[in-house]
Amino acid sequence: MNRLRFIGLLFMLVFLLIWVRLFYWQVIQRDRLATQAQGQYASEYSVFPTRGKILSVDNAVIVTNQPAYILFAETKKLPSDKNYIFEIAKALEIEEASIAATLDTQKNWVSVVRKVTTEQKQLIEELEISGLGFEQENVRFYPEGSASAALLGFVGGDLSGEPKGYFGLEGYYDEILTGKPGFVRAEKDAHGVPIPIGSQKRIEAIEGADLVLNIDVGIQNAVEQHLKRGIERYEATSGAVIVMRPTTGAIVAMASFPSYDQRDYANYDPKLYKNSIVADTFEPGSTFKVITMAAAINEKVIKPTTTYMETGPVVVQGYKIRTWNEQYGGKTNMTEVLERSSNVGMVFISQKLGIELFYKYLREFGFGAYTGIDLQEEVSSPLRKRDSWKEIDLATSSFGQGIAVTPIQLIRGVAAIANQGELVVPKIANAMRFEDNRVIDLMTEQGKRVISPATASIVTEMMVSSVDNGDARWAKPKGFRIAGKTGTAQIPVEGRYDPDRTIASFIGFAPANDPEFIMLVILKEPQTSPWGSETAAPLFFDISRDLFAYLNVSPS
Repeated sequence: MNRLRFIGLLFMLVFLLIWVRLFYWQVIQRDRLATQAQGQYASEYSVFPTRGKILSVDNAVIVTNQPAYILFAETKKLPSDKNYIFEIAKALEIEEASIAATLDTQKNWVSVVRKVTTEQKQLIEELEISGLGFEQENVRFYPEGSASAALLGFVGGDLSGEPKGYFGLEGYYDEILTGKPGFVRAEKDAHGVPIPIGSQKRIEAIEGADLVLNIDVGIQNAVEQHLKRGIERYEATSGAVIVMRPTTGAIVAMASFPSYDQRDYANYDPKLYKNSIVADTFEPGSTFKVITMAAAINEKVIKPTTTYMETGPVVVQGYKIRTWNEQYGGKTNMTEVLERSSNVGMVFISQKLGIELFYKYLREFGFGAYTGIDLQEEVSSPLRKRDSWKEIDLATSSFGQGIAVTPIQLIRGVAAIANQGELVVPKIANAMRFEDNRVIDLMTEQGKRVISPATASIVTEMMVSSVDNGDARWAKPKGFRIAGKTGTAQIPVEGRYDPDRTIASFIGFAPANDPEFIMLVILKEPQTSPWGSETAAPLFFDISRDLFAYLNVSPS
């Protein structure tokens, strides 16, 4: 009897253990086991979209893709002998430790290295290492080389190793250019090969949109060539040129040097990645005088014929302000102030205007704020608070010293004069084109009026006179009406200005009565001459000659 009871209890215990085990596998571990089982008969992988191309305004390819490969590993099938890691590293010319770290994982499938070339792929295939394979991918290709690197940016890897755009247009429009990945889940046989008639789930990738720019390749190439030659000729440390349509804000050319090679960006100083035209500030010097002049004329505190007596330096709050050449013109009108680029004359004008109105117009012209340009690294160069301004700040800012702006802010502000008083938003990209043939226009933002058309016309004529009668008149193309202004600003170093280090600039638009373009030229620390009239202005006029020919602009 006891033996029967013992056997019965034993059977009950065994049954209970079986029931608990079944409950554990079928209920508690159900999801994990289902996933594991599914992994044995099904495979799931991502389908990566093709990154969108970047095209010029006339559809020339500026950035495209070219084929490369992803080296992947099925970790369970790799050889037990780790010597293959050395062979892979040698073929790819990368560190063994990097490959070893990637393969040290519990995952069955892992991406080892991206952007493998056809030649590298062949070397690895010749090693016949089990568990390795390749998937084709696309990598960025820049047919125009590195000359526009700061404008375009580059594509690198994010923290997970996936491609990501950085800086310039690649960074700003990364999400649009990237698209959205899809995936495929398919049944596979015992050898891991997908079964054609098996069940399959597929979500298609959404391809990246193409980006059509306002950049004109013909103008861009001419600008780059002239800028390189100008930096060499005037022995400058760096330089930049922007060409814009003043009525729309369309940027047709943008170049800066030194630059870097996007294909090998990791081996360059990261400081070169940023675009100085939107990411660096500088004191604009005398180019800023046209902004002060426009504000004062718009407020009717002066006219072009207004005169003052210029007999020597002027003292403001104990600071002595001189003309750049220590020459004083006696009875001087406002047009002559621009022609002679007189700092003393600008102090006279700024005192007529006053701090309150001057500060108001700085804001109206967009200084101290983002321009809205479609580049990733733009800075705003904030203005000091109004309450902190003193008379000396008003005086020096009126002629472009003691105030910091970005090049894109400056060309945008002066473009309002060229555009009959309307301030526009500068734009690199013109439109986005999607794979379903949708096109989104990016040139839809409206301008805002900052000065009257009459004021813009008056200041334009004063700028024409400044070019025709100023120090750079010898370099001007004959027969063309160009409105412009030179600039020379000393570079502040440790709280003081260094007279031997300057930023030379010239800003102008043409033809003056109906502008096809506005252009800003900047040269940093030119050694042949510190003056904008002898460096940046001749470079501006050299580029203008090419632009007149390219745009079919005839002498007036």
